[in-house]
Amino acid sequence: MSKALQETSERRRSPAKVAIFCLCLALLAAALAALGTWQVQRLAWKRDLIARVDERVHAAPVPAPAAADWGKINAADDEYRRMTATGTLANDRETLVYASTALGPGYWVMTPLMLADGTAVLINRGFVPTDRRDAASRREGELPGQVEITGLLRMTEPKGSLLQANNIAADRWYSRDVAAIAQKRGINAVAPYFIDADATPNPGGLPVGGLTVIHFPNNHLVYAVTWYGLTAMVLALLVFILRGEIGRGRRE
Repeated sequence: MSKALQETSERRRSPAKVAIFCLCLALLAAALAALGTWQVQRLAWKRDLIARVDERVHAAPVPAPAAADWGKINAADDEYRRMTATGTLANDRETLVYASTALGPGYWVMTPLMLADGTAVLINRGFVPTDRRDAASRREGELPGQVEITGLLRMTEPKGSLLQANNIAADRWYSRDVAAIAQKRGINAVAPYFIDADATPNPGGLPVGGLTVIHFPNNHLVYAVTWYGLTAMVLALLVFILRGEIGRGRRE
């Protein structure tokens, strides 16, 4: 008698377990679908970003932001904008920042451009190979007097790279940290951005400008398809279970 009661009790509990399991599947499907929708939104955002940056890169250059406008500068609205700045290069205060480029390993030459109003803008004049890191080996490329630099506005890269922190005391640099470089070189009133110089050749061929890499990974469509595919699989399993339960109910 007790065995029969136990079997009856298990049958009574079984629909509840199935209902809970189905509810969990439904919630999982909803979560996966939400992730897919989020990736679709990210895809639209990324495409808009790429279009905006492409427009900036190919637009006519504008004057570099003055000190009064420094507080308004941000990556979303200004990074990779083409601009010009006129001043005198402080070649004796250049900073070498480790670089890995299409031309091989070497250094970015970061040189302060001293402006007429007493402020400064840090200029990434371009790449030099390791065996030409010594400024004495490329004196002809150290432009004297007033110069006009054209290039792309870039945002500061504080602290260091993902793999290596800047060693300020030892003067070893792995990222273009504007504030830290300016402090190390004793430069006051420096812009919170730097300018990547364009490919205009320098005397002697160094530094080599125009090597800015503009690349925005855009895998959001693949991610969206993946999440929606998983959603479809979970829903198919849910339908399979529900159909089985309905069929069993009819047989009983």
